[in-house]
Amino acid sequence: MMDPEAEVHLMQAEAVSTVRDTKPGDGSRLWARHPHVRSGDELTFGERSADVMRNAFGSWAFVGGFLTFMAFWMILNTLVLGSHGFDRYPYILLNLCLSMMAGLQGALILIAAKRLDRVNAEQATAHYGETSKLDSLLTTNTELTETIAEQTKLLDEIHRHVAALTPNAGAFPPSAVSVVRDPQ
Repeated sequence: MMDPEAEVHLMQAEAVSTVRDTKPGDGSRLWARHPHVRSGDELTFGERSADVMRNAFGSWAFVGGFLTFMAFWMILNTLVLGSHGFDRYPYILLNLCLSMMAGLQGALILIAAKRLDRVNAEQATAHYGETSKLDSLLTTNTELTETIAEQTKLLDEIHRHVAALTPNAGAFPPSAVSVVRDPQ
């Protein structure tokens, strides 16, 4: 078993290297590398899907692609196909698709948020465990500090008693002290 101090130091080093090696906007990889968050094969299909949805729908690439698709649809049906377009202005088919997507969007956002809540709960549980270890170390440190203070007081008391019994204590330099041998 690793001592708690070394374990805390190791966890801090892992966290620092994880954050350093993660690119900005790359939250899924940060979760996948977090030591206390389930990832990869530990996740259910639904959890992996929620992560993919969150990362895909919540990106600038999705927004740009969506706006490009909308512009392409309108240009194709208005300018290219003209009066023979399959969805002429006012784009009723496009409007129907957007309405259906808006209906699903709320559910998709809730699914992704639910997954985020689970990740946060896993991280909070891990942080609580680490904080408990740190609290234990702090309590042990405080107890040791109090013991050292008590021992220092006892040592001062012993020193005062010895100094009172030895009238010339401290009157000579330490190098001049000679060792008295027992004549036996």
